[in-house]
Amino acid sequence: MARNDQPAAAPAVPATGRRRRARGKAAALLATGTLLAATGCGAADMTRQTSPYADARTAKTVTLSVQSWVGAQANAAVAQYLLEHELGYRVDTVQVDEVPAWDALSQGRVDAILEDWGHPEQERRYVKEKKTIRAAGDLGVTGHIGWYVPKYWADEHPDVTDWKNLDKYAEELRTAESGDKGQLLDGSPSYVTNDQALVRNLELDYEVVFAGSEAAQITQIQQFAKERRPFLSYWYEPQWLFEKVPMVEVQLPEYTEECAAKAPEDIDCAYPRTPLQKYLNARFAENGGAAAAFLENFHWSQEDQNEVSAMIASEKLSPQEAAERWVRKHPDVWRAWLP
Repeated sequence: MARNDQPAAAPAVPATGRRRRARGKAAALLATGTLLAATGCGAADMTRQTSPYADARTAKTVTLSVQSWVGAQANAAVAQYLLEHELGYRVDTVQVDEVPAWDALSQGRVDAILEDWGHPEQERRYVKEKKTIRAAGDLGVTGHIGWYVPKYWADEHPDVTDWKNLDKYAEELRTAESGDKGQLLDGSPSYVTNDQALVRNLELDYEVVFAGSEAAQITQIQQFAKERRPFLSYWYEPQWLFEKVPMVEVQLPEYTEECAAKAPEDIDCAYPRTPLQKYLNARFAENGGAAAAFLENFHWSQEDQNEVSAMIASEKLSPQEAAERWVRKHPDVWRAWLP
């Protein structure tokens, strides 16, 4: 899901000083030595456990931070496969929530974040002031969060794609969880979103309902689609599910920098479009040799990421199997990343 960040004013995913809201997602993460953050997104720190590979300055080891959504898993799986099979490194992956991942990266408990949706406060503190983290360039994918309805419903009711008409359909979108209001389906409460503020500030007759994770949200959306029922959901791109369940974005008030600068509880505009970024621990960037160079070179398209994500989430391959299949199919893409 992740996506302009600020401390969450209410439970929420994909935000930013500028972007502040943000990201989102969450499905079970396969990883060696998985580390789970003890608190949700926006918390100050994660548990003190660490990977045995992290900040191992004299060994050919790398520890990658992996967020819980499947796109982040796809990045890490392909990077891990190539680091191990092409460059001879040992790689560990660690699951950490978005904000605690910056703390872990600064402290050397992980070496790299491969998909960040915009955390301006952390970037200022660690990249510009403390210089314990180094920017490693664009991932090559642009992230966007929004509100979506199924295309089959939008085709029947074209005006539903304008937020000003949503209350007209609130009764049709009621669920047991939303009570007498329409349901706006969100994912994990750990995601940083603007949705509760948007519902309140736009005076909409809706209730934000959290599915619990990206995987649970996908299951709910697929069930609605199977039954051809209408739904309104927080969702994001890139995401493989659009290929299975075509959705149309609801146009919220236009995003502006002025709106983004407001306090999280005052946000009343759409989410931005965010070029997703990579970051390295500064010591690792300096001393990580071929691995650091490779991760800086790692740059692929939304189509590439969605291809791997679909194999993991829809075809139920392990991240390792999905990565191997993609690597064998696309040598023309990844060979350019090798130092």
